[in-house]
Amino acid sequence: MSVSSDQTKAKILNRAVALASTVGLEGITIGVLAEDLGMSKSGLFGRFHSKETLQIEVLRAGSEIFRRRVLYPALKAKPGTKRLNAVFQNWLDWAASDELPGGCLFLATNSEYDDRPGIVRDFLVQLQTDWMRTLHKFLQEAKSLNEISTKTNSDQFLQELWGIIFGFQFYNRLLQDEKAKTRAKTAFDQLMQRYTT
Repeated sequence: MSVSSDQTKAKILNRAVALASTVGLEGITIGVLAEDLGMSKSGLFGRFHSKETLQIEVLRAGSEIFRRRVLYPALKAKPGTKRLNAVFQNWLDWAASDELPGGCLFLATNSEYDDRPGIVRDFLVQLQTDWMRTLHKFLQEAKSLNEISTKTNSDQFLQELWGIIFGFQFYNRLLQDEKAKTRAKTAFDQLMQRYTT
């Protein structure tokens, strides 16, 4: 694939990620995307070949954007509680970002595909499992530095962390509550205080 073809595909997928954040991943089809971009269906079909391939590529592109906005900047922070704080703040900013008009692509897609078996769900589970491993690693770093109690149940901590993010998405996007971000930060601070040594 040529450089210009790669760039064209990247532009298509960036638009598809933004669109999926509002209409859902299931709403992204070759026909819908072609109409949105003013392209021919045959042109898009030649690039993706099926709805499922397109959806997986949208998830892959969304995951790369997520890493650039949330993960990579957090890696610049000192390991331990500073890195946990950084990743939470980045994640919160991502969920509230105008870059995705419908909010975090993955928060919405998780609910959309939790009971929908198939290759798209399998790929989504893989992406989310990889993210959980990264969060586990960050938490383990904080434990090894004695900044988080070594008695902390990692699964409990991370489920509570996810709950804060999901709650923020609900209050911020659906209810349009202007205080949602402040409360999410307070909830995270309280979470950290409970487990900090």
